[in-house]
Amino acid sequence: MQLQLSTADPFEILTYLNEHPQTAGVFFLDVDLRSTINGIQLGSHIRNLCIDGKIIFITTHHEMLPITFQYKVEAMDYILKDYPEAIEKRTKEALDQAYRHYHSERKHSEQRIRIDVGNQVRLFELSEIMFFETSPNSHKLILHLANGSLEFYGKLTLIEELSETFLRVHKSIVANLPQMVHVDRKQRLITFTNGETCVVSNRQIKYLERTFRIE
Repeated sequence: MQLQLSTADPFEILTYLNEHPQTAGVFFLDVDLRSTINGIQLGSHIRNLCIDGKIIFITTHHEMLPITFQYKVEAMDYILKDYPEAIEKRTKEALDQAYRHYHSERKHSEQRIRIDVGNQVRLFELSEIMFFETSPNSHKLILHLANGSLEFYGKLTLIEELSETFLRVHKSIVANLPQMVHVDRKQRLITFTNGETCVVSNRQIKYLERTFRIE
């Protein structure tokens, strides 16, 4: 690891992240920044720009801890300045943990995809994804997960490129091949591991019958 940026200006951090979007950093933040935004708000912006970033607060404001949940900061640690003898130890422990997470996440990065949902970037395990389909709402897609679904702005043509396991099975549907368990030729339906189904075009039936049991 190396120290990349030290600043009293919260907006300098956001500028850096906008200019270096692939940053996988550890961010040590105070809560009171003497600026137009506080550290928790800054943490929320960092989370949106750097989904894999590790955020650690070092502050005297212990009463602000619950607000980190409101802003969905997902902080790794909240170190209080009230106990100076513990700051160095806690900081080292946090860096060690961040280092372990970084290498573990690199190993599994090919098993996840990133999707912009609202003003957040979210990570999804490929094993949780069943299929994507166009939404009745203009310019939106529906992501069908193992447990639930969500709607977001996107294009199917871009979704296809996110993983080699994604296949355009219909003009309005991209399916995740490993999660298919059955294809019904007569009804032109694909069944997924969670029991959901989607339609498949005649053209893709021929491709799928080499991989799945067709009735």
